[in-house]
Amino acid sequence: MTVSPRRHSRAGLYAPFILVLIALALWSVWWVYLAGQVRQRLDVQAQTLRNAGWTVAYRHAGVGGWPFRTRLDLTGVRVAAPSGHAMSSPRLVAQANAWQPDKWVIVASQGLTLTRAAKGDVKIAGAGLRASVHGLTQRWPNVAIELAQPVFTPQPGAEAFPISSAKGIEFYLRPHLGPSTRPGIENEVDILFRLIEARGRSDGPVEGMTQNGVLTAQVEAVVEHADRLSGPDAAGVLSAWSRAGGRFTGVRGQIRAGESTATLSSDLLFARPDGRLEGQLALKAGKPLPAIAGLARSGGGVSRVGAAGAAAATAMTGGQGDVDLILLFRDGRTYLGPFAMAPAPRLF
Repeated sequence: MTVSPRRHSRAGLYAPFILVLIALALWSVWWVYLAGQVRQRLDVQAQTLRNAGWTVAYRHAGVGGWPFRTRLDLTGVRVAAPSGHAMSSPRLVAQANAWQPDKWVIVASQGLTLTRAAKGDVKIAGAGLRASVHGLTQRWPNVAIELAQPVFTPQPGAEAFPISSAKGIEFYLRPHLGPSTRPGIENEVDILFRLIEARGRSDGPVEGMTQNGVLTAQVEAVVEHADRLSGPDAAGVLSAWSRAGGRFTGVRGQIRAGESTATLSSDLLFARPDGRLEGQLALKAGKPLPAIAGLARSGGGVSRVGAAGAAAATAMTGGQGDVDLILLFRDGRTYLGPFAMAPAPRLF
């Protein structure tokens, strides 16, 4: 009797492919759910801002990136605060890994237009304009904004912008890592700002201060009452924060303007009701006379009489060496000693 050879089951050959198809199907279901949540939350957040008086508009919003990314592609974007400040861009792309949806990277590949309330528009172009947000499930997320080789071009009718270009501009925000600066104050975040090799506009204060060189600065601080930075009103989020007692503490930084340098520190800075900075900043300056003398020759809101007086007083105290100076923001003005140099910086 002839015995037929035993046929082996091929189920084992198909099993890995079946498992891959099942995994792919489950992953696709998760991706579709995530993409729907992204689009839904975009619309909800936009409507929430509109209800608070903001203008939020985009011509098209598309979601893509399957299978491993979630990408939100927005065109014709414009976001305007009740205060009149606004940002617009022909295109913004926000992207996150599908397995890490609390970390997003946002890129403005076609540049931005910044609208300064009552001052007009300035276009910002550069080698890279990007922002990232990490830890959306935290009370305070980590935020990073990085502009690589930005170029600033004021539009017709707009006021001049302080700088024309820079090698880089960086801003970082994170939850406060150290102990609270004041007992009972837990709503704090750390901020860090870097301005790298910036060039001032023609005949402006930055160009005068740097003697046609470059300005590099780094400033860090702790922001108290950071929870009040959310609640937009007619004057903007910083106004609500200031009214709630918002302050900058632990301010530290370094500045290099041409051949002049300074290390700065302040225990407390805050904003007046009109948005002007108030407080005292201690400077340990190296060769400050060239920078102050350059300010005296520039325009752009700088008091030439006050700057010239400050330059003369600094020269008498040895302005070519290391000098301890006090910069005072008071009554809406910036003082170096008794000399009013310029309007105090305005936060809102």
